[in-house]
Amino acid sequence: MQHRVDSVLSELARIIESRKGGNTEASYVARLFNKGEDTILKKVGEECTEVIIAAKGGHPYQIIYETADLLFHTMIMLSHYNLSLDDVVRELARREGMSGLEEKASRNEAPLEP
Repeated sequence: MQHRVDSVLSELARIIESRKGGNTEASYVARLFNKGEDTILKKVGEECTEVIIAAKGGHPYQIIYETADLLFHTMIMLSHYNLSLDDVVRELARREGMSGLEEKASRNEAPLEP
């Protein structure tokens, strides 16, 4: 299963990158990049809300569907800032073995670095 997750997300990241500066008439992703930061961030916020509403409703498929939308739009946001899921995974790996409280306290000690 892990290989499938990696390959699907890697391919999606490749497609998102390829759509930067693309045809806004033919590509939703190109349209979001063209509209810029505020539109991208608004879309991520909308998707966060939809995940919460789906989770409160409790229907598993709706939760999965909305989470997929959130992940997709989060990947677009990361790409907008020239970041990737690999950057997020590296941060998660850095936190491995730390309690949540310990990790949160460490944020106050030094600024986050890529």
